[in-house]
Amino acid sequence: MAVTKTLVKTIPYVKSSKVEKWHLEMQYENDSEGDATYYTSTFTIDVNASDTDANGNVTNNFTKAAKGTFSKSDLTALCPTSEWDAVFASQVDSVITNPVVNPVPDESFAVPS
Repeated sequence: MAVTKTLVKTIPYVKSSKVEKWHLEMQYENDSEGDATYYTSTFTIDVNASDTDANGNVTNNFTKAAKGTFSKSDLTALCPTSEWDAVFASQVDSVITNPVVNPVPDESFAVPS
């Protein structure tokens, strides 16, 4: 299974010339389009520069800076790819590897006498 991950959309939310939030979309593809094992899924996340939990604890996700200072690898690092990898593998398994087999009606069955 050759999985390709591509960052397909990066939208910065800017205030005072610095990014305060990123909207990121990553497309996962299994094998090549047209293959019997081809599957694709897109994952999205919004990442704030910092988040505060209910207890007031602050988590810094990235340093606010001009949008041009962020590289592709910086933005990819903001994505929870290990979580997305697991979800995508599960999707491929349920759709490609072990798809649900629906029951088939037997129209020739007759009511027993």
